[in-house]
Amino acid sequence: MLLLLAKKKGTASTIFSLSAPFFDVIPYHCMQIDLNGKILRLMQDDITRLAVDAICNAANAMLAGGGGVDGAIHNAGGPAIMAELNAIRTRDGGCSTGSAVATTAGLLPARFVFHAVGPVYNDGQHGEPRLLASCYRTCLQLAEERMVKRISFPSISTGVYGYPLADAAPIALQAVRDHLTQERCVVEEVTFVLFDERTRLAYERALRGEVAGGWK
Repeated sequence: MLLLLAKKKGTASTIFSLSAPFFDVIPYHCMQIDLNGKILRLMQDDITRLAVDAICNAANAMLAGGGGVDGAIHNAGGPAIMAELNAIRTRDGGCSTGSAVATTAGLLPARFVFHAVGPVYNDGQHGEPRLLASCYRTCLQLAEERMVKRISFPSISTGVYGYPLADAAPIALQAVRDHLTQERCVVEEVTFVLFDERTRLAYERALRGEVAGGWK
C-alpha cells in the first residue's frame, strides 16, 4: 500500500511507503493510495473536467439543481441531465437523504451522474454520519450495478449543508475504502475531486490519519 503526494507537475514524493518501493507520476495536488490494486485518489480540481465512468453530484432532495457542485455539473452537462431528473421527480417525488439516483451525463466526460442527497448538518447527533456514509455507499452500489470502473466524488454536505470537513472526510474515506476492499468489486478507481485547498487539505489529513491508524 503506497500513499503519494505530488508536489509539482510530473513529480511525486512518498508520504507513506508501506510496501511498494516505486513511485507513480500523478497530477499536481494529488494524493493516492493503492488498496490491493484498487486506487483511492484525492485531487484538487473541477469535477466536471475529469474523465471517468460516473460522476457523483451533491444534489438536493427535490433534484432541482442548485449552486456549488450541483450547479457546475448541470451547467457543464447541459439540459439533458435535468430532463431526466424531472422525470424521476415526477415519478418518485425526489430523492431521500442518504440515497442517490442515476442519470446519463449529458455533455460531461462520463457515462453517468449519480445524484446523492447528503444530510444537512445539525449537531452530528441526528443520524448525520450514517446518512453521509449512505450517500457514498449508495453511489458505489449504483456503480457496481452499471459496471462502472472509475468514479469521482465531491465532498458531499460540506458546503451549504454545513457538515464539518474534519468529521465528513473520514466518513467519506472509510465508506470508499470499505467498498474497494470487498471481493469481486467492479470499481477500480475512486477519485475525490475537491474544489478548494481547504477541502483538499482536510481530506489529506484524514487519509494520512486513517492509513497511520491502520483504518478500522
